[in-house]
Amino acid sequence: MKPTSYDKALELNLDPKVYGTLAEIGAGQETANWFFRASGTAGLVAKTISAYDMTMSDEIYGKTGRYVSAERLAAMLQHEYGILLDRLAPKRGADTTFFSFCNTVRARGYRDSGECHGWLGIRFQIKPGDPPSDIVIHIRLLDQRSIDQMEALGIVGLNLIYAAYRHRGHLSEFAESLTDNLNPGRVEIDLLKFSGHGYGFFDNRLCALQLVQSGLTDATMFLPDGEVVQPSEALHHRPVLLLRGSFNPVMNIHLEMLRGARQQFSQSLTPAEQGREIELCEISMHNLLRGPGVDPVDFIDRADALQALGKSVLVSRCAEFHRIAAFLNRCTDSPVGIVLSIGLLNELFKAKWSENLAGGLLESFGRLFKKGVTLEVYPWKNRKTGELVTAENFLAPENCKHLYRHFVENGRIRAIPSENDALLAFTGRDVTRMIQQNDPQWRELVPEKAWSIAERQAKISA
Repeated sequence: MKPTSYDKALELNLDPKVYGTLAEIGAGQETANWFFRASGTAGLVAKTISAYDMTMSDEIYGKTGRYVSAERLAAMLQHEYGILLDRLAPKRGADTTFFSFCNTVRARGYRDSGECHGWLGIRFQIKPGDPPSDIVIHIRLLDQRSIDQMEALGIVGLNLIYAAYRHRGHLSEFAESLTDNLNPGRVEIDLLKFSGHGYGFFDNRLCALQLVQSGLTDATMFLPDGEVVQPSEALHHRPVLLLRGSFNPVMNIHLEMLRGARQQFSQSLTPAEQGREIELCEISMHNLLRGPGVDPVDFIDRADALQALGKSVLVSRCAEFHRIAAFLNRCTDSPVGIVLSIGLLNELFKAKWSENLAGGLLESFGRLFKKGVTLEVYPWKNRKTGELVTAENFLAPENCKHLYRHFVENGRIRAIPSENDALLAFTGRDVTRMIQQNDPQWRELVPEKAWSIAERQAKISA
């Protein structure tokens, strides 16, 4: 059985090798409170602090533009851990693994309806005398009442400290333990990052995958350089162009789709928005499933290929288009364009994607287009007849023809012109087969920077 929050606090209090400080801003001292509820608090807690006044906070941690941010958390960890070592390492450093836990949080305030979220982190030693290691998470607080958010925050903070000492060798156990003793739907964790001593070669993209795989968030994100980022911060006020695909392998047609969509999408932006667009390539959990579970090697291969081409990657579990649209609309107030093929456009009219909605297909499209999302549709070529199917001549199901024309005429669904119809003749399966059969034509279909990865993917799937 999983230990209760009280059990975790008591176990750490009674561990003679663990000792540290807790600094919490924005939602009480709820993490520290767990250790005071259990016996033996003096065995774990060297100091607790909570600098709520901004002037006081700036005097302690330095000035900052945003108080609830990764930058503020980093300053808190640096300050608190530095003081802890300076004052206590000479006395008990040989036998103690020191830690500093910090958080900076925006919880529900008086007459407040804004986003409630926070940054939590722990800087700690793996063994006595070791250089420090850092673990950072970003949390969204989903309860409506402040008192409930405070309770949830305290439990997650306790779970993070406990996991740092008890679960750090197993990623899935670590991630899933962060919400121990919380009912589903109370929090979302959309960033988990390890750094410092012992994590120099650790790939935090696997953390992004694990959070989605464990159901702790709908989507996570990382940049072309592999840096894991919090989606709302990375996409804030930026127009987003999202390409949905399997990327197995990455093909020239994917780049062509983005090029054509970007040209069209940019023309619809205001002068202030132009130049701020960000392109995302979305890898969904559905496309990663191979057999009973997700293959992390396959995931890293696809991510490597996209990043080699300068693309940011979104990992999601949002199979329905209206869900990914809602996620992106939560992250940015700027326009969102979703790039897709005729095949995926056809999928949108199938009942399976709206069977859980009371309003069925109409509700699904209503949610999708609620905040001005556009679908940028790339054409498809019928191999047998040579017919080119575009968003303009696409035949929607008979009972949806008028609905479809409404979307097209009002600019919600827009056709991307194709400038290289030859690319339309081949699929990812064709490329994989060509590689396996040593047919050199595949190199004309895949970007050169992705050749080695495409070959490795083909061998794995052979």
